[in-house]
Amino acid sequence: MSLVISFLVTLLLMPAWIKKCRQIGLLWRDMNKYKHPENVASSGGLIVITGFVLGVLYFVAFRTFLLNATNGINIQIFAVLSVVLIFAILGFVDDILGWSHGGLPKRVRLLLAFVASIPLVVINAGTPFINVPFFGELNLGFFYLLVMIPLAIVGVSTTYNFLAGFNGLEAGQGILILSFLSYVAYVTGSAWLAVIGLCMVASLAAFYLYNRVPAKVFPGDILTYSTGAMIAIMCILGNFEKVAVFIFIPYIIEVILKLRGGLKKYSFAKPNKDGSLSMPYDKIYGLTHLSLFLLKKVKKKVYERDVVYFIFGIQLIFIIIGFFLI
Repeated sequence: MSLVISFLVTLLLMPAWIKKCRQIGLLWRDMNKYKHPENVASSGGLIVITGFVLGVLYFVAFRTFLLNATNGINIQIFAVLSVVLIFAILGFVDDILGWSHGGLPKRVRLLLAFVASIPLVVINAGTPFINVPFFGELNLGFFYLLVMIPLAIVGVSTTYNFLAGFNGLEAGQGILILSFLSYVAYVTGSAWLAVIGLCMVASLAAFYLYNRVPAKVFPGDILTYSTGAMIAIMCILGNFEKVAVFIFIPYIIEVILKLRGGLKKYSFAKPNKDGSLSMPYDKIYGLTHLSLFLLKKVKKKVYERDVVYFIFGIQLIFIIIGFFLI
């Protein structure tokens, strides 16, 4: 029922959000379409987070009133909601200020992202023990709590925002990664965490129906920050950081390519009149550019959908390998 609620809330509220955005002119340009038409509703992530939160709250109510479960798991669940909602606020403010105008200053974004990690710190989340080759198990103690957790939350949430800009890309990636992490949580004994992760997956799945090519609504930073934070949260609370690092390799590649361009090159392609895409730069500055470059080796014309599915394929390869590594 939690998953059904998350899915249906997002599915049913999204048309109203799209309509309201059109009425008040809260529209963004679709940069991978010819002449960049400004006709796509913005910040649809607001509805995604709404569906996610309501689904999770139903799960808490079910545990409390039907299972009589009032243990520490509920505290962890509310810590998860707190982190996600803080990132949602951060992302929505960034959306309102507008990416084309720089949004929030980078220092402010990083500071607020660190603040968003506080709910996990105050509940002493995760396990500070790590296995180091030749040294055995080490207890990082407060270093893990005060440094590693904030860095993980900030790093994953901001990095997840890098690989974006194509219809359906952010939502689809979130569905793939969080579905796998939910499976990992379940098989490692954290079934409650799997339910929380799948609530976000259900909400993202409903959103994807409106966000896939051609998009009727964009996710905005409110979705990318929150989804990235959710990925980090699941790894911390489930204690499977190593698996997460492996399946996050596509984003590590994205960061390396973005650094090549001094973090100033956009992920968008150059749209042509017939709807196909061309390379926007002479060099590759992102995984979307790399995918477009490789696809053009085998296809005369490459479209936005091709690039998105190609990146999904790359992500699935790492997930499948990660599955066997477990």
